[in-house]
Amino acid sequence: ILVIATAMMFMKVILETGLLDSLSAWMIRSFRSYPALLSIGIMIIIMMPGMITGSSTAAVLTTGALVSPLLMTLGMTKVRTAAVVSIGALLGMIAPPVSIPAMIICAGVDIPYVGFALPLMICTFPLAALFALTMIFPYIKKFSDEEALETHLKKMQKHPLTLRLMLPVIVLVILFATDQYLTGKIPGMGMPVIFLLSSLSGLLSGVKFDVLKTATDAVDDALPVMGILMGVGMFIQIMTLIGVQGFIVVSALSLPSWLLYAAIAVSMPLFGAVSSFGSASVLGVPFLLALLQHNSIIVVSALSLIASLGDLMPPTALAGIFAAQVVKEENYFKVLKACLAPAILIALWGIAVIAISAPIAAFIF
Repeated sequence: ILVIATAMMFMKVILETGLLDSLSAWMIRSFRSYPALLSIGIMIIIMMPGMITGSSTAAVLTTGALVSPLLMTLGMTKVRTAAVVSIGALLGMIAPPVSIPAMIICAGVDIPYVGFALPLMICTFPLAALFALTMIFPYIKKFSDEEALETHLKKMQKHPLTLRLMLPVIVLVILFATDQYLTGKIPGMGMPVIFLLSSLSGLLSGVKFDVLKTATDAVDDALPVMGILMGVGMFIQIMTLIGVQGFIVVSALSLPSWLLYAAIAVSMPLFGAVSSFGSASVLGVPFLLALLQHNSIIVVSALSLIASLGDLMPPTALAGIFAAQVVKEENYFKVLKACLAPAILIALWGIAVIAISAPIAAFIF
């Protein structure tokens, strides 16, 4: 909860200073001649808030809302734009450095959230590149109205991109690198402190903003996600107390391997209709215990990826509903339908990562 609250403050600060808008405009201008790279860059922009906050909703409502008009300027329909934003938000939620579903599964089996950066990148970045090249690239390649694009970019960019404006991101990268690579030499700061210090550095970026209002708005936006986490925590404690979680664990352990993989691919997204975080805790922990013969860090990463699909499952379908609202599409089921094929690929890739976890572990550890 502390990580989500402080990460959302950081996101609000770079939105208030105009850094996110300026960075996006700079990237689009710089890579306009390289449509494949630009497609991947736009997908990473959509993912960024999810990577920092661990929330797909945060990604949809911030950078999703920022790039949606741009994608529609490129000729994308509202439904396809919302689908791109939804899928990017899901992948961002699982990508490092903050993956809340992975954290929840780790908490359930007492695994420290350490060493997850590369496994989570393997789970998300290849898919992000694939979806960028299949869903965004065709529109960028055939778009030719440079004047309309430049007009949109001028509206987007409020301040010129300077090193001073980028100070919060620079501080964040330095503090993360320090915390990661100087462990044992200096006291660990932890993610909440890193995000707070990076947010405070926004005061030196040369753009004035109301610190108290920004922090209050950030916590207000994060409250629904934090509330879900608290509710899920209570739910899991009660399930453990009355023996339901133990029953699920024993049932999962008794399944043959091929049926276990099928159960993971189907049940985790379906249970995510309640909450993807709930799916990670209720089903992620038993499935991890049933797969202890594999590398646990890679299995947790893959299970988190599959659990994220819960944010596309009605009736909650947070990513799909908010993406539909961002593009002003009244029927969010059209968006969910457009997300069906990518969602199946995400589930299959998650299962594949578990199946080949041994060579992956040998390569990265």
